Amino acid sequence: MKLSGVKYLANQGVENIWKNKMMAFATFCVLLISLLLVGCSALFYINTNSMILGLGNQNEIAVYLETGTSDQRVEEITAQLNGLENIKTVAFIPKEEAYARMKTQVVKGQEIFDLISDAEFMPDGFSLTVADVETIEDTTAVISQIADVRLAQCSIQVAEFLRELRRAITIIALAVIVALAAVSMIMISNTTKASVFARREEIQIMKYVGATDAFIRTPFFVEGLVTGFFSGAGAFFITWAVYRSVYNMFMSQGMLINVFGAGSLIPFADIRLYVGLAYLVAGSLAGAIGSVISTRKHLNV
Repeated sequence: MKLSGVKYLANQGVENIWKNKMMAFATFCVLLISLLLVGCSALFYINTNSMILGLGNQNEIAVYLETGTSDQRVEEITAQLNGLENIKTVAFIPKEEAYARMKTQVVKGQEIFDLISDAEFMPDGFSLTVADVETIEDTTAVISQIADVRLAQCSIQVAEFLRELRRAITIIALAVIVALAAVSMIMISNTTKASVFARREEIQIMKYVGATDAFIRTPFFVEGLVTGFFSGAGAFFITWAVYRSVYNMFMSQGMLINVFGAGSLIPFADIRLYVGLAYLVAGSLAGAIGSVISTRKHLNV
């Protein structure tokens, strides 16, 4: 087909949107809703997973050294800890700081500290955060084998709970996304079928006068492509506005950030390009392919 012919068919597809405004608008709305359902579900899963990982990073390993460990040995142990693969941060806690923390945390029995004038009985230690909470137990076991480490411990129950929670949310989220995608495809298919059915006589007449299948399908392809593109653009801007509002609401709540790991929410600016491309591509393909498939029945005359 010549370039002029392709241009003509493309123009016909764009004109058909205006000629069939109501059906085009119905297709636009269905595509928009479908994209929002699947897109928002995917973003919810991504952020929930990020929050769980953020909570996991707060699950620390407490390391206590033997009393009287020399400063040189402390430096050596610090270097060893920093060299471990799963260790994210290493914070040294001198015995004086540990003693001060203990005094503030113990509400009852403050008289005991009146009998202890200094922190010499306290060991130096470290507070470690890990990169992968799922291997925190193995990392703790490795640290326990380091010379002059009296004790290394982590909250195994919390780590296990976070692992199971992440696994459960992944399964549920994927099931919901797949179900929503299936429902969306059915909605899109029915809508495009209705749009094409309204012009079945036009298709059949073109077929009778000798128009090829490609010639008939191309305007519908372009129509679906353009409608889907604008649906994707609309879904992107709606998601952007809602996401930004929800993100700002969470980030303004200090308690939510600390307790639920809301500080690990992903800023929209970091994923804006990917979300936009996903919406535009998915919308355009769904609209174009749905329109072409729906014309098949009416081409068999």
